[in-house]
Amino acid sequence: MPYSPGLTATGAWNAARWPHFQPHEIACKCCGELFVWPEALDALERLRAATGAPLHITSGHRCALHNARVGGAPLSMHKKLAFDIALGAHDPARLARNAHLAGFTGFGFGQTFLHLDTRARPARWFYGQRSKAKWTSLGIS
Repeated sequence: MPYSPGLTATGAWNAARWPHFQPHEIACKCCGELFVWPEALDALERLRAATGAPLHITSGHRCALHNARVGGAPLSMHKKLAFDIALGAHDPARLARNAHLAGFTGFGFGQTFLHLDTRARPARWFYGQRSKAKWTSLGIS
């Protein structure tokens, strides 16, 4: 279902609960479909508070078509709700530590972004050898 203010495929957006984010930031980039997963959004809000700086979400929810177009894994957490956060001016190691403390359990370490999700079982991976070298040099392994 495309995004319309206040309505989503899974429930209502709660602006008071997630004041640092707007629905369009996490909606599918191709169709506007929105998936509200309160636990994931609560973790994102906790991360924003701990970071003390804006988080640029480069990818949030993806509809099945968009996920396939961008080469996402068939069982990608983005088909529910996951966040790729641009590293930008953030200290990557601090961002990752704060994300763990905020309640994220899925971590994908990229060159320019950090993938975060709240899957049931913890998981960590690197997006290629260059990413692994970068994050390992920051003390993340």
